[in-house]
Amino acid sequence: MKYMKQIAIIFGVTCIGEFLNYFLPLPVPASIYGLILMLVLLVTHVVKIEHVDAVGTFLVEIMPMMFIPAGVGLVTSFEQLRPVLFPVLVITVVTTFLVMAVTGKVTDAVIGKASAADESAAADGAPDSGIEVSKAADRAKI
Repeated sequence: MKYMKQIAIIFGVTCIGEFLNYFLPLPVPASIYGLILMLVLLVTHVVKIEHVDAVGTFLVEIMPMMFIPAGVGLVTSFEQLRPVLFPVLVITVVTTFLVMAVTGKVTDAVIGKASAADESAAADGAPDSGIEVSKAADRAKI
């Protein structure tokens, strides 16, 4: 029964995302509406992580299997893709590296801000866990 409740919550949020996509005249996919709605529900504690944890973990574990139909669709329509295959591959490779670079820079900035906040809190005499300060010191040595 626990799993039925969890899958009902996840599918309900997904369904609301589909409705939002239908009614709002924005060029946003329904899955994004659903993800944002689920994030808001989790942050506001309307839905607790325990309410969707087991089914969410299962869905993440089987996610690679969900790409099989898309891959088969690409194989079956290869003749239509052949004329644009090279540009699509170039765009895919370039954007993949671009996303990796931007993600790395953003992560560095967030970690740097967190380290600066930890160091200033330590300087003010606020209690700290010690782990964050030692990580910041290790990064400063490098």
